[in-house]
Amino acid sequence: MIDRHGWLHLLLALLLSVSAHATPRIGLVTMEPGETYWERFGHNAILVAPDDGSEPTLYNYGYFDFDEPNFLLRFAAGDMRYRLLALPVSEDLAYYAQVGRGVDLLWLDVAPAAATQLATFLAWNARPENAYYRYDYFTDNCSTRVRDALDVALDGALRKQLRGRSHGLSYRSETLRLSAPVPWMALAIDLAAGPFADQNLSRWEESFIPMRLRDNLREMKTASGTALVIAEQVLSPARLPPAPDAPARWRWWFFALAIALVLGFAGLRRRLPRTAAVLVGTWWALLGVIGLGLTALSVLSAHRAGFGNENLLLFNPLALALLPLAAAIWRQQPPSTPMRRWLTLIAVMAALAMFLKFLPFRVQGNGDWIVLVLPVQATLALMLAGKPKPTAQVCCDH
Repeated sequence: MIDRHGWLHLLLALLLSVSAHATPRIGLVTMEPGETYWERFGHNAILVAPDDGSEPTLYNYGYFDFDEPNFLLRFAAGDMRYRLLALPVSEDLAYYAQVGRGVDLLWLDVAPAAATQLATFLAWNARPENAYYRYDYFTDNCSTRVRDALDVALDGALRKQLRGRSHGLSYRSETLRLSAPVPWMALAIDLAAGPFADQNLSRWEESFIPMRLRDNLREMKTASGTALVIAEQVLSPARLPPAPDAPARWRWWFFALAIALVLGFAGLRRRLPRTAAVLVGTWWALLGVIGLGLTALSVLSAHRAGFGNENLLLFNPLALALLPLAAAIWRQQPPSTPMRRWLTLIAVMAALAMFLKFLPFRVQGNGDWIVLVLPVQATLALMLAGKPKPTAQVCCDH
């Protein structure tokens, strides 16, 4: 951790580095991921070091307020309000040093006139009447705002160099990679994200991740062909584990859970029918309730990443209508004909999610959820949806 004297030395070094320049210097400050769930994706800010030797300012597009009226409702509706905040560099970076998040500074080769123009724009944008913007976690966040501001200052050089190139990443792969240390968040993101999250990203688009933008800038050239990054500094050493290199792998765990559910129901149905009823009723209730949430995300919110989610074929709201069938199992009664048909329909819809994987224009990466849900739904349909065997009757002639 950097102590008070360390911060003074850092601040002095920053001030001395700009004292010989007649125009503000521009830098990119990148904060590595933190341990709290909303810090898992890292952060970017623009540093403006004035030409008068005063303390540099960090312009930070990532501020939000949990205490803002209706914050949770606005978040659920996809109407999140973030804002740009300008803070002295020592004040803004003190928190990151305290919690052990690494912070890097890249000094950028920005022409004097463009640097002055960027500093003027950021100061205007940070005014209370201009600071708020509608946040989108993929396309309009703390990193894309920084990227776009720098691109304007560099006369479009970033977009030109990054737009047509790709690492083969997607919004889903990047968010699952960085959220992997928080499993509940990674699972929720994977379940809620639709096809939009699986498009192949250019390096321009992948810069929605702060560390990707930093790494991309290291390879950029100015209009004259020189390196864009002219110097680097570590403002705060990292004490937390680095971000994962790849998303967590769940498929075999999901398949094992599916097999356990199928075998559990089959084994309990005859010997402990009430336990079997609770098991299958809980399963259908979970599918239905989660499906209602996915439906609301697709229909009632502005979260476009959740639109057209094929997981609705698996986590089906219609599964709630199967709860009377669980009650029949509790009473050891055969399923009624409508219930058998309903169960078959829901199993067919789950199978449709698998069929869509063979269509070239469907790109959603939900194979893990298919492995979990489809075997259970198909097996339950085979076990319960068939016509019940007629009860044997004994007849006598008189």
